Amino acid sequence: MADKVEFELVSPEKLLASQPVDMVVVPGAEGDFGVLAGHAPMISTVRPGIIEVHDGDRVVNRVFVAGGFAEVTATRCTVLAEQAVPVTEIDRAKAEQELKDLNEDLADAKTDAERQQVEAKLAVAQAKVDAVSSGASAH
Repeated sequence: MADKVEFELVSPEKLLASQPVDMVVVPGAEGDFGVLAGHAPMISTVRPGIIEVHDGDRVVNRVFVAGGFAEVTATRCTVLAEQAVPVTEIDRAKAEQELKDLNEDLADAKTDAERQQVEAKLAVAQAKVDAVSSGASAH
């Protein structure tokens, strides 16, 4: 067990994962980071992207997160996600339509505040489409 790290993924709705893993790769705000047993303690914001769970040298689970926070200790990695969906459950057509709709909303935005809100949603929607696109080639 010393070579495993306890991984927990929590969304506002539920606990999505709580398991020992060999490694987890998290999309941090300043770049992706891998967490292995013995990692230095840290806290990071999480950007929209994919969390990859590794068993040995294989990726066994890929979960899209819309952002949040990650806390890492020598034995644990906890991700508190704003939204989390297994990549296999993302509907590509729906994600692409959401992206198209948000691009239209951005063009219609009247104020800077409105534009910033739409841009934040647009970043999540783009990351979701990217997740589905990369999911097809990852397996």
